[in-house]
Amino acid sequence: MPQASLGLFDALRRAYMGRPRRDCCQGGLRVSEDVLVVYKKNFEEVHDKALSEVRSALDVVAEERGASIGYTARETVSRDDFASPDLVIVLGGDGTLTSIAHSVDGQTPVMGVNSHPRSGGDGGSYGFYMGSDPGHFPQDVRAALDGGAMVNVLPRLQAEIVTTSGNRTRCAPALNDLLVANTHQYQPSKYRLQRGGIDVAQHSSGCLFSTFLGQGAWFRHVADIEGSAFPRGEIDDHYLFVARDLPRSDRSDDGSYWEWAGQPTVITSDMHRGYVVSDGWDETHFTRGATLTVGLDGPALRLLTFRGTILDRVSHWLQT
Repeated sequence: MPQASLGLFDALRRAYMGRPRRDCCQGGLRVSEDVLVVYKKNFEEVHDKALSEVRSALDVVAEERGASIGYTARETVSRDDFASPDLVIVLGGDGTLTSIAHSVDGQTPVMGVNSHPRSGGDGGSYGFYMGSDPGHFPQDVRAALDGGAMVNVLPRLQAEIVTTSGNRTRCAPALNDLLVANTHQYQPSKYRLQRGGIDVAQHSSGCLFSTFLGQGAWFRHVADIEGSAFPRGEIDDHYLFVARDLPRSDRSDDGSYWEWAGQPTVITSDMHRGYVVSDGWDETHFTRGATLTVGLDGPALRLLTFRGTILDRVSHWLQT
């Protein structure tokens, strides 16, 4: 049976299982036509106009193809809303997409539409993860439904937390970064850090972890890694780590201060209360004695783009 006639689950499963994980992008993925649009609602004219344009284009698609289209504002969306859609369209900026992506599993394609593309000095969103915009949307959504989009399979960070009583929980998966820190940011974060041959006690402002793609969001503003480039073959199984504001006397080059890490990092809390913050949105709390294991164990995100891959945008960070 041709892949274009498969159901979404089988098409995605075959595309995913038949490809090594580090093959970040692949075209030809066919999705069925149960679509959910999640949009940014802040009553600004530019976002309302973008939503109107997207609605008009999808009305035509629904009439032509019998597609089922649902709409929900970011402020009212719940995890249950993502149980059935075959394609999730996120209308807004990168912040909207990262907040919504926490609820999306590793099988559902996500299409980002920048509702206010940055141009000149008028503000707007850079839209790093947004593969489309209102002007290109009519053609892009048809490409997505017809299997003509580029599928970027993006790894995500996740922390597993084990309490002293043995309870286990996982934080929301992070597309950009994870922060592990004292809930009172004016107090030091105290913990034991273990990774490979590293085993040290630290006092810092907390540990920041970043995916390869997420380093521009926060990490490069914390750690001085300008000019650094990373092997293409490692970006799906390595992540960046830094202990924020670690005393200068404790900063060494053994990977305990900052590292391009290929092994999980284990943190044992010596804080009365701490939290893991995923992409600056969801907080997962823990107490003293809890053990956190951080790595690229989150479900991958299947992000659609149309005029180039995500990696094309960060080629200057890749070793040639």
